[in-house]
Order: sequence, then C-alpha cells, then structure tokens
Amino acid sequence: MPELPEMENYKKLLTEKIAEKTIMNAMIKREKSINVPIKTFQQQVHSQKIISIERRAKHLLFHLENGYILLLHLMLGGWMYYGNEEDKPDRSIQVELYFGDNSLYFIGLRLGYLHLFTKKEVDSELSDLGPEPLDINFSLNAFQDLTKGKKGKLKTTLVDQKFLAGIGNCYSDEICFEAQLLPTRTMNNLNDQEVVQLYHAIRSVLPTATEHGGYMENPLFTNDQKTGGVSNFLKVYDREGESCKRCGATILFKEVSSRKCFYCTGCQH
Repeated sequence: MPELPEMENYKKLLTEKIAEKTIMNAMIKREKSINVPIKTFQQQVHSQKIISIERRAKHLLFHLENGYILLLHLMLGGWMYYGNEEDKPDRSIQVELYFGDNSLYFIGLRLGYLHLFTKKEVDSELSDLGPEPLDINFSLNAFQDLTKGKKGKLKTTLVDQKFLAGIGNCYSDEICFEAQLLPTRTMNNLNDQEVVQLYHAIRSVLPTATEHGGYMENPLFTNDQKTGGVSNFLKVYDREGESCKRCGATILFKEVSSRKCFYCTGCQH
C-alpha cells in the first residue's frame, strides 16, 4: 500500500503535469470506486480546473475550481498513470479523468477510491488522522509529548494513523532500523535518548524515501525515471535472509500484530 513518500512523490509529479489544467470529462468504469452517482460526479468535475494538489497522510486531495475536492486513497494495489490512449497500461481502469490530449488513469481501485467531497466533508473524513511527521511544526518536543503514555509496540504504534499520519509497513521497519531499535520494543520502555533517535529516524527516512521516488513499481508516465527508485535504498524491508548493510547480521522476518515486519537483531536493540 502506498505510504507518505509514494503519495508525496505522486503529488509533486502530478502538480507538474495537471495543476491548472481543466478536466474535460470523467469516465467511471467502476461505480464503487466513487461515492456519488456517476452523473453527479461527472457534472461536478466537468470543465473544472485543478487548482492544487495536496497530500494528507496516504491521501491525495485534488482541489477543484468550484470548491469541491477529489479525495484519493489508493489502498492496496491501487496506482495511477498519466498519458494517452496509445501508451496507457493494458490494465483494468476504474476511473479516468480526461484532460484533452492526456488522461489521468486510476488503476487497481478495488479497495481504493476517488471520492467527491466538499471542504467540510473532507475535514470530517480526515479528522481522526494524527500529525504529519514532516510538518515544519512537528518538533522533537511535540513528538516527545505524543509518545507520553503510549504502550504499544513500535511497529504497531508507527503504523497507527491516529498517532502519526502516513507511515505504513515499509517505512515503519525502515524507521526502526535507522533508529537502531527493534520494532517489537514497546513505546513505554524507550528511554529519553531512544525517543530522540526515533524522532530523528522519522525525519530522515521519510524525506529520503520521497527524494528517491518511493517504492511504487509502475511509472506514473512515459519516461518517468523517479517513481519507484527507493527500492535499492531500503535497508531491511522485504530483505529477509540478506546480510544487514550496517552490521552484517541476517535480516529476519516475523509477523507483528498480523503485519509483515523486517529487522536486524545484530544492530537493532
């Protein structure tokens, strides 16, 4: 499932491609991927300019000229492609936003969705999300306050969207590795220095992953050289049985609360 770096990468690239462009039409091939009748969706997005694209947690928000917002959550298996009829992927497309020469195709939205909301409705929909870990105001002091009284495992706490917004299976493991902490440790057993290490790991891993384009397998457009570039930089995620690049020990895998978890017992403590 795409996480903060993947969606931030999409936001930046799509801003270059479609910001200030007008949606000429919308094709809905799977009604369950939207939240209103097809006709209503088409009427509200037709001839609407995309004013801006925003990311919140694992969501993208496409702000339209008429005040409506398209709220995207790709969930498991969802991805996007921007191009034309000739170069689009030979895959099942659930929603297509047509911009003239090119379209934005939403693919694999079996669990994901593209919902049409007012600003008030979006605020309500996202009201349970925790703070953005890369927000300029998310200071070490703010993180220390956030961790007070937390008792869950590091793994399950980091992926809790009510605790922090945007972190999932992949980057929770990478953050724990960067902080040299086992993901099975509990939050209330971390000492002050370990909390500091965890904070700095969050603020290091997520922007680095974003810079390398996240881990999505499919390019966003033809000749997209950025999307998916982080795979070679991951230290532990999906590297079971490989040697740790930091200490040489074997990277292990286990399930933590039914979630995949990769770590190194040689240098994570």
